[in-house]
Amino acid sequence: MSLYRFFEFVPASLAWVTLIIVVVASRYAPTAAAIFIILFDTYWLLKTIYLSLHLRYSFMKMRRYLKIDWRQRLEELSGVGDWRNIYHLVILPMYQEPYSVVKESFDSLRQMNYPRDKFIVVLSAEERGGDEAKKVLERIEEEFGQDFFKFMTTVHPADLPDEIPGKGSHETWAAKVAKRLIIDPAAIDYEKILVSVFDVDTQVPPNYFGRLTHAFLTAEHPQHSSYQPIPLFHNNIYEAPVFARIVALSATFWHMMQQARPERLRTFSSHSMPFKALVEIGFWQKDIVSEDSRIFWQCYLHYNGDWRVVPLFYPVSMDANVAPTFWGTMANVYRQQRRWGWGIENIPYILRGFVNNYAIPLGRKLYWAFHEVEGFHSWATNALIIFALGWLPIFLGGEIFNETILSFSLPKITRIIMTLAMVGIASSAILGLILLPPKPDWFKRRHYFLYLFQWLLIPISLIVFGAFPALEAQTRLMLGGRFRLGFWFTPKERSKNQK
Repeated sequence: MSLYRFFEFVPASLAWVTLIIVVVASRYAPTAAAIFIILFDTYWLLKTIYLSLHLRYSFMKMRRYLKIDWRQRLEELSGVGDWRNIYHLVILPMYQEPYSVVKESFDSLRQMNYPRDKFIVVLSAEERGGDEAKKVLERIEEEFGQDFFKFMTTVHPADLPDEIPGKGSHETWAAKVAKRLIIDPAAIDYEKILVSVFDVDTQVPPNYFGRLTHAFLTAEHPQHSSYQPIPLFHNNIYEAPVFARIVALSATFWHMMQQARPERLRTFSSHSMPFKALVEIGFWQKDIVSEDSRIFWQCYLHYNGDWRVVPLFYPVSMDANVAPTFWGTMANVYRQQRRWGWGIENIPYILRGFVNNYAIPLGRKLYWAFHEVEGFHSWATNALIIFALGWLPIFLGGEIFNETILSFSLPKITRIIMTLAMVGIASSAILGLILLPPKPDWFKRRHYFLYLFQWLLIPISLIVFGAFPALEAQTRLMLGGRFRLGFWFTPKERSKNQK
């Protein structure tokens, strides 16, 4: 067995061993299991409070940043170079998204409070998307083609060698075409280009690129940093069924919390980075699914640990998962979470890279290795231990244990801890209401209560759309072969039923 293959076994093995130990201990060592569950629930409560503080910090900072005229801030900069020399390469890969979704994203680009003659925009379709995708390219080019310094459409061919279908191979194709046909002929300095790769449903606020450029020019290591906005999954939030809304808002909250912990922040979905670094590392890997997080690790290993992510504390808005039917949406939410959980494929890449790279300090290797493994392990196990397995000592511990004070107290203690934790969830629910985009006409006062009380379903959501897809992804990585996940394109559409 190769070292890489061995590392693929690590995450799932840890997760399954943890869950099995909890079950076995509940039967044969119920006292120890009960004490562990109480301690674990207490730890989860403290962690919930800790993360809630980060959430509120990021939320307040984001709201403050949204009120700033970032173009004016750029005008006030001195000693860091002229911001007017910075070009933005914006890559939007698409598959079979309808014209309405793509148009909304380009409408937001058109409304930027930033010189559009500094933008190179590439809209790229998959050949697998068929004729309809090509028609969308043509309509967008006709409507928006004259709005930027350069606008280009391209089609990513199917079945190129050493590629799997997915965003990584698609983005690499689009970036290389832009480099060959636009950037190099114009002799634009790579160090003066920021490349932003956006999901095609990504909509940006008018001052977004002002904020991004300001962060780039004021960063301590601008050429060795990625730049991460906060993804708000709410473009179509009013069309989303209840569980899709909970998952969308939970994802937004998580990424908002991470902005307050830049030492642990990695790239996700729509983000930006220097074009010079992208060229030096050889663009995105073309044979993986999780290209958005892998690009961070490519840079981290290539530059011997001299890479970080700068939090923008600034939002971009994206789609929540919506399908024509409720159960279709539920299936798509699960598939999307499983795809995000497939970020576990980075673990063997990271661990092997750390073994082979002697220039990165050992302390940094241990830090990242622990937090990456622990993060995925928590994703797959925490909700199950808290909400599903926490009662096992009572059911499996036998008569002797059930006659003890600990057995009698376990459900009461657990209930008290969970009730306290729900206070943090309740405050998150209030933030969720504040973050909602402008309300449609049908949204009445009663809907506020529905959007508040939907958070009572969070235990089900954390298990069904959190632990289960994460555990499945880790198990598939361990099994390998035909069980490995390929890229799944999240359908983007607008429901006719707005309620």
